[in-house]
Amino acid sequence: MEHKSEYLSINLCVPFPSKEEATIAYGSLSVDKEPKRGGGKKSMEVKDNQLIVNFEAKEARLLRVSVNSFFDYLNLVVKTMDQFGPPVPAT
Repeated sequence: MEHKSEYLSINLCVPFPSKEEATIAYGSLSVDKEPKRGGGKKSMEVKDNQLIVNFEAKEARLLRVSVNSFFDYLNLVVKTMDQFGPPVPAT
């Protein structure tokens, strides 16, 4: 009998002032893939003005490390966006 490993998961919904800003954050954060050796998975998508993020890992410790790392990067992205101001609409 085969035993299926259960994954722990966390779902986050990060609101932004606009869809454009959520898309910029997505583009900046999506380049950082989860390491294969960690056994964790991360998926992201933009819905309206929200960045939706799902984390999965087999161990709580790995899940915590992934989420903490994401928040560190998210903090950097938000601070950078604040420095440059809101995106200018294309004309």
